[in-house]
Amino acid sequence: MKTQMIIPVIIPTFEPDERFLHILSELVMQNIGPLIVVDDGSGMGYKDFFRKAEIIYHTTVLVHEVNKGKGRALKDAFQYCLENWPNMVGCITADSDGQHTSRSIMECRRALLDNPSSLVLGVRNFLAEGKEQIPAKSMFGNRLTCRVLHRLYGIHITDTQTGLRAIPAEFMRYLLHIKGERFEFETQMLIETKREGISICEVPIEIIYDSKDNHSTHFRPIVDSIRIYKLFGAEFGKFMLSGFSSAIVDLTLFGLFCRLLRSGMQAQGGYYIMLATISARLISAVYNYSVNYFLVFKSRKKHIKSILKYVFVAVVQMICSGVFTELFFRLLPVQTELAAKVPIDAILFLFSYIIQRRLVY
Repeated sequence: MKTQMIIPVIIPTFEPDERFLHILSELVMQNIGPLIVVDDGSGMGYKDFFRKAEIIYHTTVLVHEVNKGKGRALKDAFQYCLENWPNMVGCITADSDGQHTSRSIMECRRALLDNPSSLVLGVRNFLAEGKEQIPAKSMFGNRLTCRVLHRLYGIHITDTQTGLRAIPAEFMRYLLHIKGERFEFETQMLIETKREGISICEVPIEIIYDSKDNHSTHFRPIVDSIRIYKLFGAEFGKFMLSGFSSAIVDLTLFGLFCRLLRSGMQAQGGYYIMLATISARLISAVYNYSVNYFLVFKSRKKHIKSILKYVFVAVVQMICSGVFTELFFRLLPVQTELAAKVPIDAILFLFSYIIQRRLVY
């Protein structure tokens, strides 16, 4: 096989069963490979499965002595593949629990060959016949994550939780250095496509589950969901800190400029407060833009475009704040202008985060 046509199949697994050997058998029969399996700390009781994988199916087995998580298993397999086949097209990741057939894996392989710079997702059709096989927690979690990715990042996909993916080699190299050691790594992978400008190609696959109630999975609904949604919460938390620190910079500079300008301009009848306000706001805006660009969103867009969009959003937000605060104060029974302004600015702050995430950075 030519080196540039090699597309290894990576199967991370923890405490496998007979379905694991069945998928290896299918892949060998279809001449799909090479096969890389990661034993993610399964223990001595499962050694026979991995021995058969090596001897019967000529599989390379990488071993974690303790369970490190799916993200770490994939990263270690990526590293192994990149070292052994540096000119490969990319790799395919698949689950070991029988969800992904050799036919679905082959279809994703063809899609990667046709789109060598795209992330290929083998997606389940949640509206198709047979959807009743899908566990409710999978359907709910998928729908929620799809909406979050769409609203915050503008990523339009139908299956965020699929483990069947074909990943270009260059993107594999990049993914070695991103955060995420467990199931959240796959969600972070999707987010990084937006940051790196990598297109996503979806390939419909079969829905294979033993049953809605009995299908086993090592995904922990509460713990692993918290890990996944922390990815979104962490960025929003940084955005809040950026806004709070910018307000402190603005108020501190406003007080300083007022003190410096008051004596000179007051004697001449000058409007030192307006000058102090504008000066402080300009400096705090530069600070806020820089923190958001480099630390919050870690943007790679050209500064000139981002700055123009940032200014536009800031001006629109300021106008909306004034207009809606005025309406809120006049039409509703609030006692002070500040009481009207706080909820309006809180709502605008949320919209500003979404707009800046998708449009500015």
